[in-house]
Amino acid sequence: MRTVLVTGSSGFIGYHLVRRLLAAGFRVVGVDNLSDYYDVTLKRRRQSHLLQNPNFRIVNDAVESPCLLMTLFQQEKPDIVIHLAAQAGVRYSIENPRSYLESNIVGTFELLEAARTHPPEHLLLASTSSVYGANEEMPYRETDKADHQLSFYAATKKSTEAMAHSYAHLFGLRTTVFRFFTVYGPWGRPDMALFKFTKAILRGEPIDVYNHGDMKRDFTYIDDLVEGIRLLVDVPPGENGGVGDHDSKSPVAPWRIVNIGNSQAVQLTDFIAAIEEATERTAHRNLLPMQPGDVPATWAEAGLLKSLTDYAPATSVREGVRKFVAWYRDYYQV
Repeated sequence: MRTVLVTGSSGFIGYHLVRRLLAAGFRVVGVDNLSDYYDVTLKRRRQSHLLQNPNFRIVNDAVESPCLLMTLFQQEKPDIVIHLAAQAGVRYSIENPRSYLESNIVGTFELLEAARTHPPEHLLLASTSSVYGANEEMPYRETDKADHQLSFYAATKKSTEAMAHSYAHLFGLRTTVFRFFTVYGPWGRPDMALFKFTKAILRGEPIDVYNHGDMKRDFTYIDDLVEGIRLLVDVPPGENGGVGDHDSKSPVAPWRIVNIGNSQAVQLTDFIAAIEEATERTAHRNLLPMQPGDVPATWAEAGLLKSLTDYAPATSVREGVRKFVAWYRDYYQV
């Protein structure tokens, strides 16, 4: 039984990914510090579900803790490593940037040092569409320059991409960086728009709609995302060659970037309409200007994912929102 080490395993994406990996027959070792950035009870309940499987082990500690990951790599000798642990959120990075420095940059350094000493078959790191920053040409392609991040969160994630490339070049670590695009679904984060909108609409409270609703996002359903990651596990970049001119593979390292998105830019007003349909309620909109660090649109070109795995996310916003609202009503009994 092959072992996968997943950092951030009690987070929204981590929880669903671990479930997918266990279902595929892997043994999974999770690392999570149960941060209080949002409701810890939600994280503990995710974790308790995972612990019902005997092939799952959890270590509750922070990835930036000195020697934690080095010791864990030495003990477990993971075949695959998937690094999801990070301080998330664009807006919170303006209020508390140090937490992003420690978790995202120092934590990734600790992981890379452990991987250098005990190399896995494949190292996969989570990044974000936010790294595209001020880019205006869409859809975003992995080969586009991404030099002008608009938030410190995005800057730290772009930094981890560069750090991973240097380790891939120097030490031959086969590394895939995947960039997420507005992930949503059951067990989602309370700080994300879908969670906040659903909660407010069911309570008859107004929702804050930024940029007066003139926003577009490439909403990606959670099951589509984790399936993409699961399939990427099996296609580590080699030392030579790629899959065509659109491949982002480095010319000097076994390292590439892959977008995982739904390849559709959905208007925020249409997303809200899907929530209204699923809840059978009307939203009361509080129209506000754009927030600092935010971008008006995201849109993934996901052809590289298709070329590498023969897979493309396909869950519609209406279907995905309906599944989230059903989970929310059941979980909170509303």
